[in-house]
Amino acid sequence: MALLERSESYGELQRVVDYLYKNARIVERLDVILAAETFDICADLREIVDLLPPGTYTRVALCIQLNSSIAGHGWGYTYGTVE
Repeated sequence: MALLERSESYGELQRVVDYLYKNARIVERLDVILAAETFDICADLREIVDLLPPGTYTRVALCIQLNSSIAGHGWGYTYGTVE
């Protein structure tokens, strides 16, 4: 039985979310993509960001969307979820 290990990239997406909502209440998909590029997140997490549908997001809505994609890939333990 293989043990799951946390990635060195664990928590990267949380840092992006915290950055985005430091001074904003609503962000757009493009804001999330640009922040992910700025933070140079790993390819797997970049895939999660790229799956975001176009639109605007409150923090709660963005977290729900990102966590849904993370869970769908089975990466919650490896990369962490966002709040």
